Amino acid sequence: MNRRTRIVSLTAALLICAGAAGSATASADGGESAARHGGREAAALTGTAKLYRPAGDDITFSFDAHLAAKDTMDPRAATGTFRFSHYKDGQGGYAVAKVDCLTTGGKVAVVTGVVIETDVDEFRNERVGISVHDDGKRDRLGYSWITKEGDAELPPCMSPAPFEKVKAGTGDFRVLPWKLEYPTE
Repeated sequence: MNRRTRIVSLTAALLICAGAAGSATASADGGESAARHGGREAAALTGTAKLYRPAGDDITFSFDAHLAAKDTMDPRAATGTFRFSHYKDGQGGYAVAKVDCLTTGGKVAVVTGVVIETDVDEFRNERVGISVHDDGKRDRLGYSWITKEGDAELPPCMSPAPFEKVKAGTGDFRVLPWKLEYPTE
């Protein structure tokens, strides 16, 4: 066997092994997540990040939101929770929301939920929305309460664009893109 053929054969063997190892790892992780959420997921938003604030505020967002494959055409069937908190100089608060809608597209997600636990009265039983851009380098985030007017209720699956930068090194958001099923005829 000549040298060129051996190099090509060895490279092909290494690529096949690497692909198999990557598939096994993805299957192991995806299998656990899929089993937990009723089969292959149609969309998901997971991860945690802190927002960048030059004044030292500690603002954290965490997500565990999922849309099961069986609910592909119904983003309001999404499940899970998300949490956010804002503290500075020993003062602040937190809220936990139960997901009521999740849409994703590419690396962007919008999730809404009703606050089920909080120590901030203005959030109690309110629907809030958050948008995330998972860019792989420095994620971004937006939230609905910055634009809220009066007593108007936020509709499901609505949030402003992701206008805030997350603190460098903290963003580990993962967005699973939603793929709609369109009729063929």
